[in-house]
Formats: sequence, structure tokens, C-alpha cells
Amino acid sequence: MSIEQGRIEANGVEFAYLSAGEGPLALCLHGFPDSAHTWRHLLPELAGAGFHAVAPFLRGYAPTAVPEDGLYQSGALAADAIALHEAFGGNEDAVLIGHDWGALATYGAAGHAPERWRRVVTMAVPPAATVANAFFSYDQLRRSWYMFFFQSPLADVTVSMNDLAFIDRLWADWSPGFDASGELPAVKDALRDPANLTAAIGYYRATLGSGARSADYDAVEASGGAPLEMPVLYLHGQTDGCMGAELIDESVKQALPHPDSRFEMIEGAGHFLQLEAPERVNRLVTDFVTG
Repeated sequence: MSIEQGRIEANGVEFAYLSAGEGPLALCLHGFPDSAHTWRHLLPELAGAGFHAVAPFLRGYAPTAVPEDGLYQSGALAADAIALHEAFGGNEDAVLIGHDWGALATYGAAGHAPERWRRVVTMAVPPAATVANAFFSYDQLRRSWYMFFFQSPLADVTVSMNDLAFIDRLWADWSPGFDASGELPAVKDALRDPANLTAAIGYYRATLGSGARSADYDAVEASGGAPLEMPVLYLHGQTDGCMGAELIDESVKQALPHPDSRFEMIEGAGHFLQLEAPERVNRLVTDFVTG
């Protein structure tokens, strides 16, 4: 099934998106450093399962507009997801799927507006309660060094050097052994313009305190900290070099209390598991959201 491109306005931002199929909305949110193309394997599968599968480029990622408000906290991303649900005519049968930053947006959107989402899927970033303590281990802090580096103005210059070679290295570290040469051109196209790169780095600045924040978005963001009331499928790559697999333990089940919620560790896959093991991830996702 072919993937189409389009544009739509939601929450004051003009979003570019990829889509396939017709039916209930299946909104797929990417992370960093990535783009909507990360879902190109999943979109046709969701369409074949009877969904209108939509993958927007997140705020600030070309060809989506850089938002005028300059806000990039996860609550803003969650509010975008809720607004996109409305813009695409979604109803209570919609499902929400998020990877990395898209997972953080999913927790907020599903927690703040649970009536809009029948089921949700998150990947690579577990619920906040799961990693609250484990995140501050030495091993995880070493993996997360880039988050602190991004607080410096030097990051905007350093990441852009040598055709964004910094991003090549992140992908290599986060998905060990995966040949990302086919993925990186689309990723870099979304971030090559300095305004887009600054926007993407702005997600981390808003999170760790050096970027602008909104009290309204704070409230949306806080909603994602509580256990979600609908069924949730959480997927994590066993060799993830960004969020270590040791962060994932029995606390994941406690953060996903619905009896139909599930957790799966994807063996042989790293951070970008939807690209490294697309057949297995697609099957798990489509079986879950059609359940």
C-alpha cells in the first residue's frame, strides 16, 4: 500500500505528515534524531489492518514548521498529538504509537486525554516511574551525556559539523551493528537547517531547564506521569545503547496496570527497533492495536 504525503494545521503548527489507509486513526510519533520516515515499514501494515495510519514530522522537524512559540517540552508534543487527533477526525477508536520523544508525547497525550485513545504503544523510553531511580546510575548517565551537552550553545555548532556526523555516531552507539546508511539521509534532511536543528535540541533544553516552558503544557506533561488507564504495549530493544535494557524491570508492569497491557524485549535490536526488527515489531504492534 502506498504512502502519501500531506500537510495539516494543529495546535498552531503546520505539520507535514506521511499517511496510508483509511479507518480509525493510528497516530505514529517519531523521536530524536529521526523523522516520520522511521514508520515507513509500519504505516502500510497498520493500513492493511484497517487504520488511517499517520506519521507527522514533529514540531520543528522539517518539513513541519518551526513553532512560533518556541516551546518544545514533552507537554507541547502531547498537546500536538491531541490536536492532531482532532484535526484528522479521530474518535475513541484511535490508537497512539510513539518512539523515543514520541513515547514521551504518547504518555502525556494518553494521560491527559484518555478518552481519545483505545490503545497505545510506546518504544525505547519507558514510563517515567520506571526509570526515576535507575536513570541516575553511572552507566545510564554515561549513555545520556549528550542530554547535558545539548544545554550548551556549542551543541548547535558541533552537531551540525561535517554534514551532521554527530548524528551518525549517535545512531551507531544507540543501535550497535545496525547499518543505518539507508535511514540517515532522511533524518539529516529533517535537521540540516540550523533552525530545525536548534528546535530538535530545544526538546532537551526544555526538559533539563535551560529552555522555555509553558504552565499549560506542564499540566499536560504531568498527566503522563501517572499509570495509563488503557491497554499499553511497551517495546524495548535488548541492545539499546541510549536507554539501557537494565532500566527495564518489573516496575514496567506496575506502571502499566491495565490487565491487557504487555511488555516485550526485542532481542537483537537496539534503540531504533522499529527499523532493526521491522517484521517482529510490526506484528506485535498490529496484533496489539487490533486486539
